[in-house]
Order: sequence, then structure tokens, then C-alpha cells
Amino acid sequence: MSASRLLTACLALLLGGACASTPKPAPTPPPAESAATSTPAPTESAPTPGAARPSEPATSGGAQVVKTVPAPSATPSVEPSPAPPRPQATGARGDFERAVEIARRGELEAAERGLEALLEANPKLDYAWTNLGVLRERKGKPEEAERAYRKALELKPEQESAWDFLTRLYCRTGRASRIEAELRQKLEAKADSASMRTSLALALLHQQKLESAATEAKRALKVEERYVKAMQVLAQVYYREKKFELARMVLENARAIDTQDAATHNALGLVQLALKARPLALESFKQAAQLRPDFAEARNNFGAMLNEAQDYPAAITELEAAVRSAPDFASARLNLGNAYRGTGDFVRAKDEYGQVIKLQPQLADTYFNLAILYLDLEPQGMDTLERFKAAITWFEQYKGKGGKDERVEQYVKDAQKGIDKEERRREREKRDQLRKAQKAEEDRKKAEEEAKQAQQAAPSPSEPATATATPDKTSTPPSTPSATPTPGSGKLTSDDK
Repeated sequence: MSASRLLTACLALLLGGACASTPKPAPTPPPAESAATSTPAPTESAPTPGAARPSEPATSGGAQVVKTVPAPSATPSVEPSPAPPRPQATGARGDFERAVEIARRGELEAAERGLEALLEANPKLDYAWTNLGVLRERKGKPEEAERAYRKALELKPEQESAWDFLTRLYCRTGRASRIEAELRQKLEAKADSASMRTSLALALLHQQKLESAATEAKRALKVEERYVKAMQVLAQVYYREKKFELARMVLENARAIDTQDAATHNALGLVQLALKARPLALESFKQAAQLRPDFAEARNNFGAMLNEAQDYPAAITELEAAVRSAPDFASARLNLGNAYRGTGDFVRAKDEYGQVIKLQPQLADTYFNLAILYLDLEPQGMDTLERFKAAITWFEQYKGKGGKDERVEQYVKDAQKGIDKEERRREREKRDQLRKAQKAEEDRKKAEEEAKQAQQAAPSPSEPATATATPDKTSTPPSTPSATPTPGSGKLTSDDK
């Protein structure tokens, strides 16, 4: 693999795993939020190509991290607690917890069936409705998810998680202003609801109304000063405003309040990256992933940093887990393709990039990575000329999607050089084969001529032996017999006796 050609990767943050990576090493965050998230919502908008601004190239090859700004949208996570209040039977709590555990293992179908059965017997379990909404959203059923969230809010109007997930769903599906209006109306009657005010701040954040978002988050904190979700939203505002130290302080306070909140660790990791504290960021992402194994964004972030460190096997473990939790998480699939490429696995890398194209066909960086894949790896059985031509085709598609990476021109030249070199090699091979064939023909003709000459020189076995004179029976034999040579001696013998 060429050390000069680097993969792109994405870090997606909880509360908005936006990712619009460019094929540059160690880029800085884009100036504004892009809408690519890990959610399965089919109406999610595509990211702005090339939003990230690159820095100087790294000196070593492999995958690198593309950081993204925290945004309101994120893959919903199954809430493990609190357990259903006042279960009608001992079995209800156990059924609920089993369904949550199954969901966390990524067995969405089985978990959905378990929750549906539980709710059929216990229709007033508000947290079960919220979790059912999460599962349906992950499976790409946003309308069914919304109905489940609203059912939970019907049963418990101020349920924190239901408002949080419903708000994120509306933001991901382009309806942030609608959920903002609904929340404002609700707050007129319930001004002291920290959960609804935090959700309002989230909707405002998604619309880039940073000052208003900060105001609402602070109002929520006045109602409940240790409210961690409001701290997370406020930290995101500071992050967007590039007030990284303020964001770090807020998140560290949130972490001190609840050390087990995976979202805080994940958000803090991104802030630490902005502050160039990479070892701390790596540890924060790792902690978030360990606290919540189904937290797709955290595992994607951790995997992307492992890609950057060229620890591809470990990265694959994290990124495969992210994709299992959120199959439509395009950023995680892009990073996973990069990890496969890092191990030299052409087929699996190509398959993952293909999945990203299906999810976000306008994401230019995928085409860039495919071009580099064909340029750098040499899969068994693939024709070399076809491989280089495919690389050029993918680069052309990258530019057609708005990609503006300045290295493309040189990479296309590299591919063309590869084509020219292969064509010259084949021409030399063809000439060598022709010379060998001519020499073999000449040798064959010469051998045939020599064999023919040898055959002509040798006596034919069918010809009679040379006639020998025989004595005339009528003539008188000589009186003295003639001397006869001894066979093989060449000399006459004599009697020495």
C-alpha cells in the first residue's frame, strides 16, 4: 500500500454524528453542521461534500480521522433504565430488561418482537413504548417510531427520553422548526420542564440558532442545575462557536455529575480532539463505547481513531459493532471500508463503499476512497489495465460529485502512468513471446533438416547386402588354402609351435 495515499475516515458525534469527510489527513471540523447521521431515517439530508477543511498531510499511510461538528441528530440508543414503573407482574420487568439486552446485542427483530409482546400485555409501560420507537427508527421506520414516541408521551408527558428522541427524529427528517413550535407551545403550560426546554435547545441548535439554543439550555439548568443533557447541549453550542475550553469545562462538570453517561464521554472526546489532546480523546471514545456497547457514534469515533493509528483489526471490531447497531450509519460504513482497505481486503472494502453509495449517493468522498482502493490494491484475478482504468473512472465521479481534492490530478496521472507501464510491459512480453516462437520454429525446422540428412546418410534396412564372389564348382580348388584373419584382430596369426 502506498504510504503517500491516505484513506478518509469520519468521526461522528452523539447528538449529531455529522460527517462530510474529505480525503485529507487530520482535517479540522467543518464550519457548519452537515446532516449525515447514523440514523436509519430515509429522509435524512445528504452531507455537504468537502465540508471539512484539511490540514497538512501526515507522513505515514493508512486511515486518518475526519472530525465532525456535534449535531443534534444521532442514532437512538435503547434506554436500559428506568425499568417500567409499577409492573403489573414480576415478569414484566424481566421481559423489559431482556428486550433491552437483546437490542443491545444488535438483534433488532427479536427485541422488537419482545417489546411488542410486552406492550400487548402491558400497554401503559411508557419506557417500553420509547424503546420500541428506538428499534423502529433503527430499522428505518421513522413514522412508526414517531407513533411509539408519542404514545410514550401520552402516557408520561414529560418523559425525558421520549422528548429527546422525538426531537432528534424531527431534526433528522427536516422538521426542526415544527418540533420547535410544538415544544414552545407545550412550555407555555409547563415552563419548568427541564426535559422539554432541553429538547427545544436541541431543535434550535440544529437550526444553527446558537444564541437561542444556549439561552434555552441555561434556562433548563436554572430549573435543574445538575441536568446533564442540558449541559451536553450547551457544550455543543460552545463547540460550534469554537469556544473549546468552555465546552470542555461544561462536559467535565457533566462527567463529574454522572460518570456513567456515555454521551458525555463521547462529546468530550470530540472537544479534546479540537484541543489536540488526542490521547485523551481516544480514551474518552473508548470509555463511551465500553459504557454503552450499542452506542454507534462512540464506537465509530473510537474505530476512526484506531484507523488513524493503523490498528486496523481493532478498528474493524469497533466499526462492525457500530454498523450492527445502526445499519444505515453511512459514516461508520465509510470508516469500516477504510479499515478493510488498511488490511488489504479489497472485496470487503469495496462492498462497504458500495453500501455508503446506496445510503448517500452524493457523498463525494466515497468515490475518492474507491478510486484509491483500485489505485493501491491489487486484487487477485483483476486485470491490471482494468484496475487502473476503474481508478480513473472513480476519480472522475468524485469530481462530478463536487470533490475538489487537489491531489486527484496527480493520482490520475499515477493511474495513467500505471496504464502506460502495463501496456509497455505487455508489448515487451508480446515481442518476447514472438521471438521465442520464431526461435522455436527455427529450431524445429533445423532439427527436422538434420534428422532428414541423417536418415539419408544411413543405409536402408530394406536394401540387399553387397554380393560376394563364390567359387565355381566346376573349377579345381587351389592346392594350398589362403590365410584367413582372426575376427577383430586385423592381423594374420601364425603357428609358433
